[in-house]
Amino acid sequence: MLSGLIRGKVALFIKIALIALSTAVLLTLSQSAFAKGEYVIAGFLFIVILLVNYTYFSKRTVPLKFFLPGIILLTAFVLTPILYTLVMSTYNYKTGNYISKEEALGRIQALALEQDEDATAFDIVVGEYQSSPAILVSDINNNAYFISTPEQRIPLDKARVEIDEYQVAQSAEGFTALDSGEISSSDAAKKRYFFDGTYFIVVENLNVGAVFRQSLEYLPEQDVFRSLITGDIYRDNNNGNYVNENNKDDFLEPGWRDPSWFTNYIRLFNDERVRDPLISVFIWTVVFATLTVITQFAFGLLLALALNKPIRGRRFYRSILVLPYAMPSVMSILIWGGMFNTEFGAINEILGRDIAWFQDPTFARVAVILVNLWLGFPYFYLVSSGSLQAIPSELLEAAAIDGANPRQIFRKVTLPLLLQILSPLLIASFAFNFNNFNLIYLLTGGGPRNQLDGEIAGATDILISYTYQIAFGNNLQDLGLASAISVLIFFLVASISLYGVRKSKVLESFS
Repeated sequence: MLSGLIRGKVALFIKIALIALSTAVLLTLSQSAFAKGEYVIAGFLFIVILLVNYTYFSKRTVPLKFFLPGIILLTAFVLTPILYTLVMSTYNYKTGNYISKEEALGRIQALALEQDEDATAFDIVVGEYQSSPAILVSDINNNAYFISTPEQRIPLDKARVEIDEYQVAQSAEGFTALDSGEISSSDAAKKRYFFDGTYFIVVENLNVGAVFRQSLEYLPEQDVFRSLITGDIYRDNNNGNYVNENNKDDFLEPGWRDPSWFTNYIRLFNDERVRDPLISVFIWTVVFATLTVITQFAFGLLLALALNKPIRGRRFYRSILVLPYAMPSVMSILIWGGMFNTEFGAINEILGRDIAWFQDPTFARVAVILVNLWLGFPYFYLVSSGSLQAIPSELLEAAAIDGANPRQIFRKVTLPLLLQILSPLLIASFAFNFNNFNLIYLLTGGGPRNQLDGEIAGATDILISYTYQIAFGNNLQDLGLASAISVLIFFLVASISLYGVRKSKVLESFS
């Protein structure tokens, strides 16, 4: 009925309106991205605008009309993150090396300050002198007062300065004080004010200024920093930092993002601080994903076989078994975390023990497997129940007539057919649990781990949670190394999944 009404000019008008609205939204986003310097995003959105208008206004692109939304979403949310992660894995991108080189140069020069030997500080008033930013300085110890601008220092006669009861100058001829709001809206507090030929005054807060000198000088022709105190030269080490020629452990901060090419990948194999925990985490990840799939599938199949027979209350039992799957996993994990609590958890109360579930590596891993079993068995119960219904009863009857007992029928007929049907789901479940971040993060946090010894990898950390710890979980955030591990995880999961699909021969039915 509706398709019969929306035809001709009405359908054309609706199409034009929707495409115009989409174009307007994408164009606005593109302009915003361009204004913020995100040229790649702006370019991508502009290309999407062209593709959308060409595809839906052309009569030669009928098949593409159906595929274009999926292609755009696949590119934006799958291919682009993968490509970005791959690029970032080739950079020295970590704490102290976040910004660009241009920004780092400015920050190094701004931070390269050394206070004078006496740690001299003055009471000041921030304002303007002859329309130039200036400070009114009170040198109470020497009973002297002066105005300092970025270019000069102007001594003042005490008799011509308005002084409060604390001997602090508040105003002077030609000087206009600024209130806090005016200071915040200007750059007066960020200026360096002249003190003598070497030192200058820096505004530390609205009422105090301290005397500093520049400790480093940047020589742009040579792209080096020279220490004005020791004369040492700091050169670009082509890895995102300026390093002292005479001491490789002495480098300037902050650094910048700099291509390191395969350095992060080499660290995965050569740096024992990264390699050793990575190997142990990888082994536990494979064990965790494998045990999870086996236990969930076995328990779900057992329940499916039990409820496949006509028994009283079967519908009620099936409804109860699906409840864990219907409940949000985040809530279930947090509830189980409370139940495993050592002091007041329900599990220790039932067992009459004080088991430190999350302080002992073995118990923590057992807890993780048990909770994941609870979360996953309803899914395998549902798919196993459906698969059992799909197995022709004639095959089971023929096996029984040939003299096979129930165990032999299950082992020789039912299970092989189930595995053939469910192989893609088992592989998908393995891939999901290989990256089951929520369970590990919410239940154990990857622990237990010895943080006093600087351990990053915990006993229950899997590769994805270990990567999170490297990227965000401690004071030294190494995003480049985390990206390299993410790329490694991608290829591992892809390889294992492809191997499983080929071994199960599930794709042969499509050939």
